[in-house]
Amino acid sequence: MEWSQVRALVGQGRGKRLELLAERSAPRRIAEALAALANAEGGHVLIGGALQGQELTGLQDPQATLDRAMDAILLCQPPLIVPLPELVTNNDSSECLVLLQVPEGLPNVYAVEGRYLVRDDTAGGNRPLAPQELKRLLIQRGRLSYEAQEADGATADDLDWERVRRYGERVGLLPGFTLEQVLQRRGCWAGGANCPTIAGVLLFGRLPERFVRSSEIIAVRYAGPRMSDRFVREDIRGPLPDQIQRAEAFVLSNMRRGTRLEGLERIEQLEYPEQAVREAIVNAVAHRDYSVSGEGIRLLMFSDRLEIYSPGRLPGHVTLENILEERYSRNEIIVQVLADMGYIERLGYGMDRMFALLDADGLPSPDLQETANGFQVTLYGHRELLDVDADDDGREQDGRRRDWQRSGLNPRQRLVLAYLDDHEQITNREYQTLCPDVSPETLRRDLAELVRQGLLLKIGSKRATYYVLR
Repeated sequence: MEWSQVRALVGQGRGKRLELLAERSAPRRIAEALAALANAEGGHVLIGGALQGQELTGLQDPQATLDRAMDAILLCQPPLIVPLPELVTNNDSSECLVLLQVPEGLPNVYAVEGRYLVRDDTAGGNRPLAPQELKRLLIQRGRLSYEAQEADGATADDLDWERVRRYGERVGLLPGFTLEQVLQRRGCWAGGANCPTIAGVLLFGRLPERFVRSSEIIAVRYAGPRMSDRFVREDIRGPLPDQIQRAEAFVLSNMRRGTRLEGLERIEQLEYPEQAVREAIVNAVAHRDYSVSGEGIRLLMFSDRLEIYSPGRLPGHVTLENILEERYSRNEIIVQVLADMGYIERLGYGMDRMFALLDADGLPSPDLQETANGFQVTLYGHRELLDVDADDDGREQDGRRRDWQRSGLNPRQRLVLAYLDDHEQITNREYQTLCPDVSPETLRRDLAELVRQGLLLKIGSKRATYYVLR
């Protein structure tokens, strides 16, 4: 690094990714700075002759400082593999400083004499990692498998053993092994503790959410291109295979449908390719970080896109740039069992398949985004199916009303749809208020026909029934 670049770093002062140390700093102090940066996002350690405020003076004994820096690197456990310390000299004054670089994305969690530190400006520099923080960091960097840990408080009674039996038959482990042995061979049963693992309750549990908080999918369909107070929502819980099926059913039941001509044949056209949706959902379920509590997978349908967000950043060495070529699984047990069940290919993981399916259907590639705490996939469907103009409130206007006119609906049914353009829902009683001179049975048939045509969605049963726009 050039002297001007080093001075620019110094000018920034102490920060999240920079530690300034004086020449007299002991190897242990330097090692702690290196480990704290390595356990965060990487950065630089800069050593000068003396620290005066936020400024470093030149070194008195550069070679001795270099030696102490090398000793400091060796104090980190496991071994910290970083570029060798660099002596940076000002050609104008012969003033020099020692610079150590800590790359981001290192594969381990580092300690100095048994202490795990992390860089944290809000705490005034470096601080010890709390036990839960250390555990989470070990999981994030692949040093500890969350899914393989014992499910705290879970017992054999919390598993659906009929589901386990069907799985054992599918993979050919029955009748040679007991059901517990089937699970143990797949990492779903902790033999020593005689209880299911986290993966076990997620895949085969009766109520997985009791032991893994936020292990759910929140599915919402909005009427327009942005969030509003008009929506249909389903909270999807239960074993992961069931979640995949229910999430897929939610999207299929809420997506638009049209037709296209191939020669003289009229073919149904879905807003999104069914298999691409399935791949996106399976990837979110298989690869999310289940150690993150407080939020589940979010599946949000808008009038122009489908967003699927899963907690946890991309695992291991996978990045947005290499995601189609590299293979790394945060949840090896879950991935393998879902592969056994036919949901995914063990080595494919589906991302490249999703791209291919969308391309084959004439749709743009999905938008991939890594957020501060998660990963989001956005699919864009066939907009020609919508024939919709949306206003600033997300309400679909003239295009949809033209569809209503073309669909052969009677005036009462068009009145229902117009009413729902300004209201969140409608009940049978409200419909009777709109049409007081029409028999309840006729109005019931009106609503049933709107549901059959896919214009309305019926929610609830008996007196709690209401209807919303699909």
